[in-house]
Amino acid sequence: MHHIRTEDLIIIDIETASVSPSFQDLEEEWKILWQEKIRYSLPADSTAEEFYSKRAGVMAEFAKVVCISMGYFTKEPHIKMRVKSFYGFDEKEILQQFLKTVNKIESNNKKWCFAGHNIKEFDIPFICRRLVINGMAIPPYLDFQNMKPWETNMVDSFQYWRFGDYKHYTSLKLLAAALGVPSPKDDIDGSMVGDLFWNGDEELRKQNLKRIANYCQKDVVATGNIFLRFKNLPLLNEKDVEIVEA
Repeated sequence: MHHIRTEDLIIIDIETASVSPSFQDLEEEWKILWQEKIRYSLPADSTAEEFYSKRAGVMAEFAKVVCISMGYFTKEPHIKMRVKSFYGFDEKEILQQFLKTVNKIESNNKKWCFAGHNIKEFDIPFICRRLVINGMAIPPYLDFQNMKPWETNMVDSFQYWRFGDYKHYTSLKLLAAALGVPSPKDDIDGSMVGDLFWNGDEELRKQNLKRIANYCQKDVVATGNIFLRFKNLPLLNEKDVEIVEA
């Protein structure tokens, strides 16, 4: 991490929700496809319908992006962070806004890289799959399948913390606690995102989207502090973080 400048890190986090409120809202063909998808992972004490509410939100064929939060650092020595979120009911618009912003970064800084917690195995692949599903081209900086390992512009705190131990899984919350990083406390957690996104009337769902974005932004800040700990730099405090309204 010491060879990567803090100002080159573009920290991202996404929140996702199932494409339908419940299993029963799926078309018959998709009910069958869901049952086939989970055939070997369905717990013995659960039904396909029950498992949909628990797991569909993290499977890109059955879920969509509802929020992408991004954060970047200002230059040392006094490091601050700016955070911006794209969220709403229109996934394609969220993805377009995200790519538009990253394209601006790409035009101004050729040394930038994506950063986050478990983005290599979740956030980045999920975004790429949803780009394809939405009929959108994958830009070169996300086309990791055609890059050599040392060409990928991505640093992952989850992978760094493994230190080569591929049996080891550590959540963002646990890693933050272990490194003495303030926990991203909020009134919701990741397991609640799907329900918040789908439940209630239009006005309540809009309010809940803002709550989801706030939660996502706090994870970005926590992840940023974890990278600062890896670099042995002072942590951000609340006054060092600026939330930019989209």
